[in-house]
Amino acid sequence: MVIHGLQKMTLLDFPGKVACTIFLGWCDFRCPFCHNWELIDGSAPAELDDEKLLDFLKKRRGLLEGVAITGGEPMLNKDLPELMRKIRELGYPVKVDTNGNHPEMLRRVIDEKLVDYIAMDVKNSRERYAQTIGLEEFDTSNVEKSIGIIMGSGIEYEFRTTVVEQLHDNDSFKGIGTLIEGAERYFLQKFTDRDTVPFEGLSAPSDDKMREYLETVRPFVKEVQLRGVN
Repeated sequence: MVIHGLQKMTLLDFPGKVACTIFLGWCDFRCPFCHNWELIDGSAPAELDDEKLLDFLKKRRGLLEGVAITGGEPMLNKDLPELMRKIRELGYPVKVDTNGNHPEMLRRVIDEKLVDYIAMDVKNSRERYAQTIGLEEFDTSNVEKSIGIIMGSGIEYEFRTTVVEQLHDNDSFKGIGTLIEGAERYFLQKFTDRDTVPFEGLSAPSDDKMREYLETVRPFVKEVQLRGVN
């Protein structure tokens, strides 16, 4: 498998663990606020393959406690289950990030016991999903299936939303609340502009708005927290 990036150590990407993060190419969304736009079409240069990754992980035993897999959208890679299996055979727990649009692959890696933590992005309310992911139209049924699969999996998980001033409002979070009602953990993470973000003119909400959105969604979930707010 082609791996487009490797962050050799992180304390942020896998909750409670010192981990490394690998970046896989391709995504079926076109979110205008994406930080990894160069991975969207898989054209980013390869950094390593799975053999080199496994060699790296063998050498880091005792230093790293887990491996986070992100993208792009990892679930688009048909070889993902085999890569996850090889990583777990080395003794590493695996976390995977997903946009939720591929419930069949998600179900497979859960059923085959290949994943220890799942982070799923919930982009917006049903009404504003297409706009938020940069598409003209979008059927949220696969996203809703994935939410149900994750919540019923018994695996540790989080749902999260990157909050953008131009794309979210209170109604967004009322709608998101109905999508993930009863969820264990949900994070609102404040958009941060970077050179790799493809579209100009996007900004983060104020800290006060972020707190307001948190209160809007609080009745729907068991635990809700803010990221990127002072």
